[in-house]
Amino acid sequence: MEEAPKPFSEWIGRRTESVDLITDRLAQSFRAIFEPHLAPLAEGDAPLGIHWCLSPAIAPMAALGEDGHPAKNLHLPPVPSPRRMWAGGAIEHHDALRVGDQTRRVSTIGDINRKIGRSGELWFVTVNHDYETRRGLAIRERHEIVYREAARPSSTPVVAHDAPTDARPRDRSWTIAMPPTLLFRYSAVSFNGHRIHYDHPYATGVEFYDGLVVHGPLQATLLLNLASIQLGAPPRRFSCRGLVAAIAGKALEVCAAATGDDISLWTQGPGGTIHMEAKASGA
Repeated sequence: MEEAPKPFSEWIGRRTESVDLITDRLAQSFRAIFEPHLAPLAEGDAPLGIHWCLSPAIAPMAALGEDGHPAKNLHLPPVPSPRRMWAGGAIEHHDALRVGDQTRRVSTIGDINRKIGRSGELWFVTVNHDYETRRGLAIRERHEIVYREAARPSSTPVVAHDAPTDARPRDRSWTIAMPPTLLFRYSAVSFNGHRIHYDHPYATGVEFYDGLVVHGPLQATLLLNLASIQLGAPPRRFSCRGLVAAIAGKALEVCAAATGDDISLWTQGPGGTIHMEAKASGA
């Protein structure tokens, strides 16, 4: 008996390219959002995490869905679950991005998987990105996107995994207030129209979150910069995964602890719930 073909298998391997410019204005805007929580860098280097603001999905207003994302996902497969979230991924640093660099991003769909979780049907889409400058490869990224079923009032906002609430020793941490203005500015600088980050009535009344949702890449940017400070240099490898949504207006702790040659990192809320976990290595 033949196995049924993997859903959307014809999408795996599809490749797209885009070009963007790291302008001085973008770098200044990025710093205005994140300072003083950015790692020190060499003169002219762009802040760590700025690549998550490059080559966003750009669609006209008429092409947006109710949630603010492009309705047809542009270059992503039309999976049946409508709620799209940033689930995490991994990056390798090969060269610094610099202010003034023209970057070429080559994106390839690596995998598509359907799973059943506590919150219902989940679709995971893996997209591999290579960020290149005139000097060569700068960043290689594996980006994980998760799609969930339409929200219900009883929905739990778990993204992909159960979130622990254990107390963890840390070597270094930041506590950040996470006001709505910070989320709004990050949405603007990353051209992210997802309404859960800035539209409170939509976030609470349609997707049934407890408030505005802190962006996944915003948290990852903080963790990446803390890792760089802890290591004394940008990490060669960094990976992260979202656990449960962090909500604006609730202080977010960004924490790091050495574990052998690696750095363990996480964000957590006032009650100890872990929102995102990460690992970083200088090797």
